[in-house]
Amino acid sequence: MESNPISPLVHIRAHLNETSHLPLYQRLQRALRSAIEHHLLKPEDALPAERQLAADLAISRITVRKAIDGLVGEGVLVRRPGSGNFINTRIEKNFAKLTSFSEDMRARGRTPRSVWLKRSEGTVTPDEAMRLRLSPGAAVYRFHRMRYADDEPMCLEYATIVASCLPSLEAVDTSMYDALERAGNRPVRALQRLSALLLNAEQAMLLQAREGDAGLAVERLGFLRDGRAVEFCRSYFRGDMYDFVAELNAT
Repeated sequence: MESNPISPLVHIRAHLNETSHLPLYQRLQRALRSAIEHHLLKPEDALPAERQLAADLAISRITVRKAIDGLVGEGVLVRRPGSGNFINTRIEKNFAKLTSFSEDMRARGRTPRSVWLKRSEGTVTPDEAMRLRLSPGAAVYRFHRMRYADDEPMCLEYATIVASCLPSLEAVDTSMYDALERAGNRPVRALQRLSALLLNAEQAMLLQAREGDAGLAVERLGFLRDGRAVEFCRSYFRGDMYDFVAELNAT
């Protein structure tokens, strides 16, 4: 890893040495994420053994293990017993963490982009009014788009946003959550429902899959800090590329 001046190890060391009040294991996590985002570590690449990484970075093996455990929990890395830790090729979405598609892809070294299917302004349907707790006739924006990672189709997304939460229909470019954050209306919590389905002909065509292939459907209802609903989103994912994970405990 040392021979290349822009090797992952050089990049990670530079980030570890940056001034920060974060604990060392969190700084290592950020450094590893940065190396992935800059494509210095790519899908299916193996990390050095934990003992070697600790020696190369002059930090404790316990710190390295704690950092890697966190990234495994997020789905950024995958641990293969007897083989080591690898950059995950499948996308693992933490069902308990409210992040955008773009944020998830960039954290895994993938380049997100969108293809618009439809952008429109209108009034709520009865179903949207019930879910978003809006009065009949309330204005909403609808965003229908294909989501890609490195030009690979990942997700078909149909989002409805309360119009008062965005300055205009054109405010959304790459990331809807970025636009909502700029407007001071990014969701801080959400209710999500996951279900399995078989892709219909239209979904399969858009996702470059076959009709009847396994897919995942996710409904998300996002809320502001004051309890108001801001978004209702239905998304359809290719089942061969996406996993949803959640941490459970007994308390």
